[in-house]
Amino acid sequence: MHSFSFWDMLAQATTMVQLVLLVLGAMSMTSWYIIFYKTIQLNRVRKRSLQDLERFNKAPDLPSALRLLKAGSGSPLFPVANLALGEIKNLERAKIRPEVKYKISEDNVRRVLKQGVSRELDRISRSLPFLATCANAAPFIGLFGTVWGIMHAFHTIGIQKSAALAAVAPGISEALVATAIGLFVAIPATVAYNTFLGMLNSIEKEFVNFAGTFLNRVQREIPWMDLKTREE
Repeated sequence: MHSFSFWDMLAQATTMVQLVLLVLGAMSMTSWYIIFYKTIQLNRVRKRSLQDLERFNKAPDLPSALRLLKAGSGSPLFPVANLALGEIKNLERAKIRPEVKYKISEDNVRRVLKQGVSRELDRISRSLPFLATCANAAPFIGLFGTVWGIMHAFHTIGIQKSAALAAVAPGISEALVATAIGLFVAIPATVAYNTFLGMLNSIEKEFVNFAGTFLNRVQREIPWMDLKTREE
């Protein structure tokens, strides 16, 4: 009685089935790397954004708050604040009438904060589409390997002119392994992708809260476009 060995079946599988299993193996290793990396990254970003928002609120004035964010290495909120600060300085230097500058300032800063939040969310959500691809494509890739393997098994039956189980079983079993591995790749990728989407939604709320807090503080503390005087 032969023992079940994955490696024996892989060695005896057709070239196409081996290629399918190789692709699925590469997808699995890549997706697990992304899962571990994103778990660490998103947890760190969520924790740091909460800490930075608390520091920003406790700072006595806006310049101090910005310095605290900049001092924190890898602050996820500082790029958003820095982008808005750049727009404020650009408006300050703009050669337009003060009343016009006052009217457009809030809208401009609000748009830049929105752009900054979107840019940071895009940055931290990179690689997630690959998990979605694995979740959707891996079962079908595995199914393709299974169908191909079963076709080869039936072709072997036709050549040997024997439908005995001993002649059919090896080909069918190696074919079914492709479907099993496809599911092995897809299930963790699906769970991780949905989990990361939930984490991203939570992070997005913190970023939006920070953008609103930043804009409110600018309106309270800066007599519009007098930031340079305050910094000096």
